[in-house]
Amino acid sequence: MKRVSTVELLRNFGAYSDVALAEPIVLTKNGRDRLVLISLKQYEMLQHNYDAPEDPRRGALNQRTKPARLNAVGDAKADRRDRQRT
Repeated sequence: MKRVSTVELLRNFGAYSDVALAEPIVLTKNGRDRLVLISLKQYEMLQHNYDAPEDPRRGALNQRTKPARLNAVGDAKADRRDRQRT
């Protein structure tokens, strides 16, 4: 996974947006990992996997990982709604 600063991303957004279509990019601020830039296709796959019915064969693992996925997807949906309102 590629790591770039937010300043570098802003300077070369076109190039990095093309890279993000193929692989996630970790965005850093002050040297610390802050965000991940992924393609729309990857985001939709994550969202679909969350919305899919639970597989009983995965049992407790599904229960432990679901809240983290819920927060990430929920936050992304809330951000998108906020941007659409303005």
